[in-house]
Amino acid sequence: MNLPPFKLERYFAKYEFNTEYLLCSSDCEAMSIADLLALEEDAAEKFQRVWLGYTESQGSPALRKEIAKIYETIQPEEILVHTGAEEAIFLFMLAVLKPGDHVIVHAPHYQSLSAVAKGIGCEVSLWQAREENGWRLDIYELQKLLRSKTKAVIINTPHNPTGYLMSREDYDVIHGFVQEYSLLLFSDEVYRESEYDPSMRLPAACDLGDHAVSLGVTSKTYGLAGLRIGWIATKNKKVYDAMASLKDYTTICNSAPSEFLAEVAMRNRQVLAARNLGIIMGNLEVMDEFILHHSSLFNWVRPQAGSMGFPKLLQGEVEDFCDKVVREAGVLLLPGTMYDDTGNHFRVGLGRKNLPQAVARLDEFLSSPTFHRLTAH
Repeated sequence: MNLPPFKLERYFAKYEFNTEYLLCSSDCEAMSIADLLALEEDAAEKFQRVWLGYTESQGSPALRKEIAKIYETIQPEEILVHTGAEEAIFLFMLAVLKPGDHVIVHAPHYQSLSAVAKGIGCEVSLWQAREENGWRLDIYELQKLLRSKTKAVIINTPHNPTGYLMSREDYDVIHGFVQEYSLLLFSDEVYRESEYDPSMRLPAACDLGDHAVSLGVTSKTYGLAGLRIGWIATKNKKVYDAMASLKDYTTICNSAPSEFLAEVAMRNRQVLAARNLGIIMGNLEVMDEFILHHSSLFNWVRPQAGSMGFPKLLQGEVEDFCDKVVREAGVLLLPGTMYDDTGNHFRVGLGRKNLPQAVARLDEFLSSPTFHRLTAH
């Protein structure tokens, strides 16, 4: 398998830990172990007794029981726990695809949702969401992308990086299409339960049939990236067993302390989600005001869910702009080119408490003579 450099991750590796303000993070505000354990009266004492031996490869029974409660019809034995969402993406692709298969992938997208399939030797067609349509996918294009060797459709909703939330009507059409042509649907749902309007929340794909695999993780909506716990949920036993078998060649099993802490988190997931949604909604107001104030420089399709937005730079070139901002202002933005976007967009993260301070720093820089001198050249 030949995998290219992961552009987004290499970009973060360059800047993430030596830049004052990260204004493009995809996850929500984290918390300490002490704060997480404080959500349950006896959790701290139980944590001290966690056995540091190997854990069950599928994930601890207690953790899988808690994760299953996210879904309507999924049982604990239909949950497979992984080390983060990335491992789950990787193993799904290895489990279901072979060289020569064809895959349709929602774009723009997190690179591994297409790169792993390409590395296996598959052909990939991008199902492009467009800003002029409010980042909605054109349902009619899906039929045009279908080939005789199509094996899977990959979607992401709520969407990274745009914050778009698919409509129930479009979602149902996709499920019907996948079932009609006996395809698999891989549904990246890592921002589920962070919808700004809970009434717009879609059913989990895995609850709608054995054609679907849902991806979840503790890092995004719940703000616990350091646990490195992700999972898939599916009624498709063939896919589940193939992924479980391949996991013996990657992580084998997960960290026992992380699984215990994730169990506590999942029991209290509504508290964690509400906490982070409160941060996001406050930050949205700040970003709305910022973009309005700089309307000659930026616009955006306001996100509907999740902890990200994807504004457009209206003057200049986005990679140059992001480079100037991080070097001169100490604020990290993520150019859309890390998603192979050609529309001059950049990603902002809405889930961190210090967003108002980061935006104030950026606003100060954009109003400075330094910025105007840089843009004059």
